[in-house]
Amino acid sequence: MHIAAPAVRPGLPENGQEQPEQHERVRKVEPHMPDTDTAHFPEAHELPPPREVAPGEVAAAIADGRRLVVLDDDPTGTQTVAGVPVLTAWTVDDLRWALRQDSTAFFVLTNTRSLAPDTAAARNREVVRALAEASAAEGVGYVLASRSDSTLRGHFPLETDVLAEETPVDGVVLVPAYIEAGRFTADSVHWMRTADGMLPVGRSEFARDATFGYANSRLPEWIEEKTGGRVSAGDVVRITLEDLRLRGPGHVARLLASLRDGRMAVADALCDDDLRVLALAGATAESEGARLVYRCGPSFVRARAGQGARAPLTPAELRHLGDGAAAHGLIAVGSHVGQTTRQLDRLRERGGIAEFELDVHALLDEGRRATHIADVAAACAQALATSEVVVRTSRALVTGADADDSLAIARSVSAALVATVRAVTAARRPAYVIAKGGITSSDVATEGMEIRRAWARGTLLPGIVSLWEPESGPSVGIPYVVFPGNVGDDNALADAIDLFRSR
Repeated sequence: MHIAAPAVRPGLPENGQEQPEQHERVRKVEPHMPDTDTAHFPEAHELPPPREVAPGEVAAAIADGRRLVVLDDDPTGTQTVAGVPVLTAWTVDDLRWALRQDSTAFFVLTNTRSLAPDTAAARNREVVRALAEASAAEGVGYVLASRSDSTLRGHFPLETDVLAEETPVDGVVLVPAYIEAGRFTADSVHWMRTADGMLPVGRSEFARDATFGYANSRLPEWIEEKTGGRVSAGDVVRITLEDLRLRGPGHVARLLASLRDGRMAVADALCDDDLRVLALAGATAESEGARLVYRCGPSFVRARAGQGARAPLTPAELRHLGDGAAAHGLIAVGSHVGQTTRQLDRLRERGGIAEFELDVHALLDEGRRATHIADVAAACAQALATSEVVVRTSRALVTGADADDSLAIARSVSAALVATVRAVTAARRPAYVIAKGGITSSDVATEGMEIRRAWARGTLLPGIVSLWEPESGPSVGIPYVVFPGNVGDDNALADAIDLFRSR
């Protein structure tokens, strides 16, 4: 299938945050054949046509009431769905609230991609144990999905191993496709769309990540590599495009139902219909007793929740989401990727903003830090009376002497941006808040705006840039926008703000 490549810069994280090195170092094994350097991304004439499956077919198949519970290692996973609850806390009461809502799925923001392995494992364990208690109290069953990066960065197999230890699992299904972002799987090889065409992910900058790096693009070999040989590539069940498109959901359901003792499967996907065939098959296998855990990119969540792609929110719809108490919004920028810098440049060209900088060197000086944050926050609050306000960290990326030092610096700077947002919103209520960057959007949501429960209402751009409506706490009435650093074209940030201005 030929898919046009947009003018985007390859090799940057989909969550938009150039994360510092962390504690983990990936154990590498030698790449296996076939060599993905010579892999061929199929043209449309080489493939059977997609098998059409309506979202309603999946919705009907999951009508037994079990919820898809998505443990999201980064807050950007909600950008393919609408009308779905989001939790940033996982007490039994919070989880019971989510289980009571009229929704086929909900997200629990674990943010584990930014954590060290031991902490990430402990957090997954915490969530699943509380979920089991909440499920028993509400009498509502669930299916687990571990949502992570569509270019294969994240704590794998750690997170699915933890889930398998905490709840009975027959099979783990890996389906990393993210259709809107140009991440596809064909013949079990995972690809990313770049300005120069389709690229196997093992040849991308993602694969050289200091924490989550890898050598293989072919998913069975990638699993063998990431498990250190514990799982052989030959033992991985492959669900191909031929299975999905020619043999159909009944055949795929039988493949899934055959999984035992946590055996792993990988699934191809080039479009939403492929994902819906897999979702329908999974629902069928689950209804017959199969206990599956999914490790997935954002697009499978939408398919498995019985939803189809939706148009972005309109200005009229945005009008009903805010409380109308303020006219101007606050944009917090922590991402340092080039796409964010270009988007800021376009926003400046359109005008109507006041911009303030948190200087990293001042933030790292304990004698100046508190005063600098207070001064910037006061200036932002005053400017909100007359214009949109951008508060950003200085563009120079400051790194430490080693990985741990760099992580400490990044956390210190992120905490300062969060403290600034908290101080600004306490002094003057904004009409909306946009957080730019993956780590930034998580920290601003949980600490800056104290969001525990929210609804993902839709997107500001097609398939990307999720808008949350806080459900309780001090931020009720303030729409919150999760805006990854490296998504959208150069005008995307300015276009999103224009949507709010035109409400």
